[in-house]
Amino acid sequence: MISEFGLIQRYFTRAAPTADLGVGDDAALLRIPEGHQLVVSTDMLVCGRHFFEDVRPEYLGHKCLAVNLSDMAAMGATPRWFTLSLSLPKVDEEWLGAFSQGLFALAEASGTELVGGDTTSGPLNICVQFLGVVPVGQALLRSGARPGDDIWVSGTLGDSALGLVSLREGARLTIAARDHAQRRLETPMPRTELGIALRGLASAAIDVSDGLLADLGHILERSKVGAVIEWEEVPRSAALRECEEDQQRRYALSGGDDYELCFTAPSRHRGFLDALGTTHGCPVTRIGVIQPDEALLVRDRAGQPITLESHGYDHFV
Repeated sequence: MISEFGLIQRYFTRAAPTADLGVGDDAALLRIPEGHQLVVSTDMLVCGRHFFEDVRPEYLGHKCLAVNLSDMAAMGATPRWFTLSLSLPKVDEEWLGAFSQGLFALAEASGTELVGGDTTSGPLNICVQFLGVVPVGQALLRSGARPGDDIWVSGTLGDSALGLVSLREGARLTIAARDHAQRRLETPMPRTELGIALRGLASAAIDVSDGLLADLGHILERSKVGAVIEWEEVPRSAALRECEEDQQRRYALSGGDDYELCFTAPSRHRGFLDALGTTHGCPVTRIGVIQPDEALLVRDRAGQPITLESHGYDHFV
């Protein structure tokens, strides 16, 4: 039986050349570039709450990193280092090999390094803490939206919610649509480069993890403004458009796990933002406008308000 330290050495020890000291001591030593602020985020993934027990471990390794990279993107930060705390019901070396492969594949692709963490025995639970840097005063916050700003989202919305339904309950979808939706759920792609490019353009930003309306609501609350969303402008994939209209609305507006960016920006930046979407291979779509009154309204094609039962995911409901 492999020991805890043998497990760490075999599966989670990699060179961390940008750290003064990485894995192997009581703590890591990191050097922050002059003129920058440290950006820190933490996300926990719990088996049965955030993922199915039989999910492929390489997908899980990817996702546990991706959800934190998405937070970095929403802050306009350059991701640098992360720590991993892992609770395991048993030591399964085949599972660990696949999990670490998925983890380090995304770490390498994102230019980030594992610099520490912890392992223990217990129910399967994964906690990643991420550290990034951003030039002083250039971080994207939730509190900067102003009346008249456009509201934008990256990519398409609702696919992950559709993927979850297809895994949990089954759904009448083509094979291509099912595979697309489940891929978006299990291996989301964080919009890191887009987030960095939004510095100086976006007035506020957040990543869409709990549903568009719920997450946009956090921007509205912090900025003390309201919003009007045009439903017909909300970007949806061909897979989602196979669903009935009410399902499309529910998944795209209230579904979670999209890990796209929702951001606001003055209207004078429209041309720059359209170009950014092309440059970074991730389309951005203008879906509404910030209003001075503190209310959130979604309108249909005829301009009539759309009412939804839920605005997003809640971990305690």
